[in-house]
Amino acid sequence: MLKNKTSRKPVFLTLSALLLVVLALAGCGSNNNNAENAASTAPSNASSDSAGASSSDSSADNLLNQIKQAGVMKVGLMGTYAPYNFLNDDKEIDGFDADIAKEIGKRLGVEVEFAAQEFSGLIPSLQAGKIDAIISQVTITDERKQQIDFSQPYITNEVKVIVKEDNNSITKLEDFKGKNIGVGLGTNDESYLRNEVLPKVGNFTIKTYDDVITSLQDLNAGRIDATINNMYALKPIVDKNGFKIKAVGEAIKSDQAGVAVRKDNPEFLAAIDQALTDMKSDGTYNTIFKKWFGEEPPAE
Repeated sequence: MLKNKTSRKPVFLTLSALLLVVLALAGCGSNNNNAENAASTAPSNASSDSAGASSSDSSADNLLNQIKQAGVMKVGLMGTYAPYNFLNDDKEIDGFDADIAKEIGKRLGVEVEFAAQEFSGLIPSLQAGKIDAIISQVTITDERKQQIDFSQPYITNEVKVIVKEDNNSITKLEDFKGKNIGVGLGTNDESYLRNEVLPKVGNFTIKTYDDVITSLQDLNAGRIDATINNMYALKPIVDKNGFKIKAVGEAIKSDQAGVAVRKDNPEFLAAIDQALTDMKSDGTYNTIFKKWFGEEPPAE
């Protein structure tokens, strides 16, 4: 009997030792798992913090915030297109577009700085970041939408054929065939003549101009046979210079102009749209329109 008790004791000790080893290994495994979990969680939190900081930085760097921080919105326009935008007697930028720009700036809480240049250079200047927006009767077209973004329309203009007062041979687009027709360089009217009227009417010569007054001087002198434009634009120039010209026939088309901004600036574009919406609803837009055109704006 004594011998049997003695033989079971080593077996019991061996089993106890094995149990202790298993428990120790399990404890190490648990610790390793915790460490691994902690390690895998830390980068996730760091990544989340980094993404949040990046989002915050991106928001702070958007164009609208930059303009507000600078306190100035740089607006490009022609400066030679009365009554839309022109230099007044005090050598200051004035006109319908200028007043719209100033009112938008006021509602954004910033001053407006005008940069006058030829129309054909306005979009390149915008894309290069030299100006923040163009408010200069830029017609909204699908082609331009590929390059720049537009606000909602802020004016609709009817375009007519313009000829000398004693010219009775041109009353419609079909009469352009074989004639010399003037138009603003880089304008929607130029694209319209080249892409739509020429193929339909037949051959005629297109002469381009950097400003409206020069085209009207050439029309008045007989160097071109006709031009196309809207009478809102022509009336003050004609009245001031005594040009003997007239609009003929029905409107050949109507254009809508919008505020142009660089692509991918949704916050700035939304702020401009909101300013225009508020101006129209509170009567400010009507006041500006009547000031420059002497009538109520057409219903939208």
